[in-house]
Amino acid sequence: MTQLAQPRLNHRPPQKMSEQVSGGELPLTGHLLELRQRLIRSVVVVTVIVLALMPFSRQIYSFLAIPLLAALPAGTGLIATGVAAPFLAPFKLVAVLGVFAAAPYLLFQLWSFVAPGLYRHEQRLAMPLLISSIVLFYCGAAFAYYVVFPLVFVFFTQAAPEGVAVMTDISAYLDFVLKLFFAFGLAFEVPIATLLLVISGIASREQLAGYRAHVIVVAFVLGMLLTPPDVISQVLLALPIWLLFEFGLLLSRMIGKRSPSATSG
Repeated sequence: MTQLAQPRLNHRPPQKMSEQVSGGELPLTGHLLELRQRLIRSVVVVTVIVLALMPFSRQIYSFLAIPLLAALPAGTGLIATGVAAPFLAPFKLVAVLGVFAAAPYLLFQLWSFVAPGLYRHEQRLAMPLLISSIVLFYCGAAFAYYVVFPLVFVFFTQAAPEGVAVMTDISAYLDFVLKLFFAFGLAFEVPIATLLLVISGIASREQLAGYRAHVIVVAFVLGMLLTPPDVISQVLLALPIWLLFEFGLLLSRMIGKRSPSATSG
């Protein structure tokens, strides 16, 4: 007697969004072509923003120099020691500002590229985190400009020895403030990093709270490494890192760690 063939059960893992919509994944060449298109779009957007800001490069640099000029003694100002510095410094500032201004669009292109490979619950979580990271980075740069710069430059100018005229080169000043913008922008991403650690299950909120003393020490170490060698800027960077870490713990308590049933799709 011939036995009837038993139907085979096909257990498939949870499908990703791209598999549910199109029924399959794109080949490698398709992903590379899409990545190239998105990179080209990003470069075009940044270039357009830079070209639009170029006519106002001197005004933008003058606005950036306000905190230092306000702290300098009367009759002094910025100087240019390089032959091409009067042009290159504003151009470099506009180029960096173009990338900062295009950051929402750049992250949108990144999100559009990786989103089809994410599960639905990952997509619901990733977009708010991306938007929050942009806003927090801008808040960190604004905190550096409006709070840190006035205090730091007053300290520097008052610490100059007697008979020394403080005249800063425009290129050196630009490198200095860009470094602080980047440092404070990254420091304000601490709540996002804390939430990711808790939501992903790498560490619980209680475990992170137990490392509070270590976080404070690391915050002051980062303050010494990422800021100029003065106490004011180091403290002004370390304190936000600690406070934002506490804010991240508060948010993690409100959101809570995702259960295994939720993360399993």
